[in-house]
Amino acid sequence: MISFEEAYSIVTTNLPLTDAERIDYRNSAGRILAEDIFSDIHMPPFDKAAVDGYACKKADIHQPLRLLEVIPAGSTPSKEIIPGSCSKIMTGAMMPAGADCVVMVEQTREENEVVFIIETHTKVNIAYLAEDIKAGDKVISKGTLIKPQHIAVLATAGAISPLVFKKARITVMSTGDELVEPHIVPGPGKIRNSNSSQLVAQAIAMGADAEYGGIIADTEQSSRQMIADALIKSDVVILSGGISMGDFDYIPAILKEMGIEILFRSVAVQPGKPSVFARSGNKFVFALPGNPVSSFNIFELLAKPFLYRLMGYNYDAVRLRIPIGEDYSRKAIARHGFVPAIIDMQGRAMPVHYHGSAHINALVQANALISVPLGVAGFNEGDLVDVRLI
Repeated sequence: MISFEEAYSIVTTNLPLTDAERIDYRNSAGRILAEDIFSDIHMPPFDKAAVDGYACKKADIHQPLRLLEVIPAGSTPSKEIIPGSCSKIMTGAMMPAGADCVVMVEQTREENEVVFIIETHTKVNIAYLAEDIKAGDKVISKGTLIKPQHIAVLATAGAISPLVFKKARITVMSTGDELVEPHIVPGPGKIRNSNSSQLVAQAIAMGADAEYGGIIADTEQSSRQMIADALIKSDVVILSGGISMGDFDYIPAILKEMGIEILFRSVAVQPGKPSVFARSGNKFVFALPGNPVSSFNIFELLAKPFLYRLMGYNYDAVRLRIPIGEDYSRKAIARHGFVPAIIDMQGRAMPVHYHGSAHINALVQANALISVPLGVAGFNEGDLVDVRLI
């Protein structure tokens, strides 16, 4: 059994990257940039009005001003501002030559094409050429996870076909003769397969290309064949179940027989101790525990950062240090605990009470995991605890 920190290091170092491809920038949210993005223009590309108002010389705002023209956004001014004059201008419109400020409409009164400044204290209200971005500036770095705000920057920079890393191809399967598909009413001794759909959804939510590969029967032949087939078409095979110490837990032995090196098979975390990570060249197998809370946790803690790094993103979970909302205690202290929790409106971490790692309903409201370090038996209400958002 290795520590959580050791396992995290193994799944996040010395990894290959997926290939790169160019895509339409409008479809790039959730993808990871495989190149730096540089702007091809200045922003703003000209001096422009930051408010609706009147462009004039600041030295003239104490006297009536003759109105020369109206400048809509998108047009080019035709008149130069000379002493004693102004032009009405819309937000975003190009500043006319000779003007050095824009007085807001609210501070003026216009009568018969003469403008009176009724409040003479004014800001400049000009967005200057290239004050945000200069042509050639790097505006987004390689390795950035593209979010909606990055889409606007890509558009501004003219990067309409950014180079992004391809999505990792993942096949998710569950093991066990006790499993039936969710559309089947379970018979005696059977249970619906909930892990696979949960894991596929977790992978898709983080931007991977995941598909369901079915239920692996508890036989060596079935396990070997389905894993081999999945590895042909996928970068990563994610399994749940079949890795503990039962008579039908074949997965670790089969991986060894297939020449897939097991880098770890037990991690000092609670829940989620029986977790296997294996590699053969640029192909990977991540075998998670069969209980749904355990598999959910291990995906969040280890599989997610691993998959993100395959796709070029140096992911690290958002962590907070906040008070715990009630007393919490545990008996076993030999593993690093990660307790499902709800961050309430008062900013406290409230542990979710669950009956064990098979209690999937415990995760329905959870939005965080409380970290309980190895050797720590619990916390008192109000103690500061480390939590990671999920």
